[in-house]
Amino acid sequence: MSHIERIGLIAGGGKFPLLIADSARRRGLEVVAVAHKGETMPELAAKVDEITWVGLGQFGHLLSAFKSGGVSHVLMAGTINKANMFDKVRPDLKGLAVVGKLLIFHDDDILRAVARELEREGITVVSSTTYLPELLAPSGCLTKKRPSKAEREEIEFGWMVAKELGRLDIGHCVVVRRKTVLAVEAIEGTDRTILRGGGLARGNAVVVKVCKPNQDLRFDLPAVGLNTIEVMSRVNASVLAIEAGKTLLFDREEMVQLANNRNISVFCR
Repeated sequence: MSHIERIGLIAGGGKFPLLIADSARRRGLEVVAVAHKGETMPELAAKVDEITWVGLGQFGHLLSAFKSGGVSHVLMAGTINKANMFDKVRPDLKGLAVVGKLLIFHDDDILRAVARELEREGITVVSSTTYLPELLAPSGCLTKKRPSKAEREEIEFGWMVAKELGRLDIGHCVVVRRKTVLAVEAIEGTDRTILRGGGLARGNAVVVKVCKPNQDLRFDLPAVGLNTIEVMSRVNASVLAIEAGKTLLFDREEMVQLANNRNISVFCR
């Protein structure tokens, strides 16, 4: 991809799009961003060469921005608040055409449909970690505290459940204790899943977050960070288990330090 001089960025919320923009520009690339109103951090505007703000579902506007910007390769980065899909989606004609082809409105179905439409227009979708492979979780235990034998058994149980949840394209995360499922992630997101399950556990919950078995690794990778540990500490959860090589780790040093301070294990399986 060394011949590419411009990269398109479909930006959701969180800091991931900002990190992508910084990394791409350090490599001498120009960044043409399409940002989502109410989702993308406004700071992105100062980190890219061109930016177009669109509403959720305005695929025609997105496509026009990349075509006029001379973009041949794009990546997707950042989160979209799934609850907004019910009351804030205002698709344009092109967006309606994309959505109209879907039988089920699952995350991967929507993202794959967008990718297919982009590629029909001659725009290739590349992995969101192309410019930041160092964000992918390494294998092993990242913290001083290692999971106990009992906790390793909880991880194995939770892993099996989370993979099945992912196979159905519902969510990435489950909360377990004593081989009982306390919460599964759906539209509310990981943080609220942890709070709900951790509250029921009354301490020592094990949080498992994995990549979906049929995940398209170009987009929607599971992500954890400093805030994940902060939320876990609010309910005295004891272990965070994630999938090595397929999970994004943000603020790794600060995250591990906080986990050590709060006696939480972070284990990459």
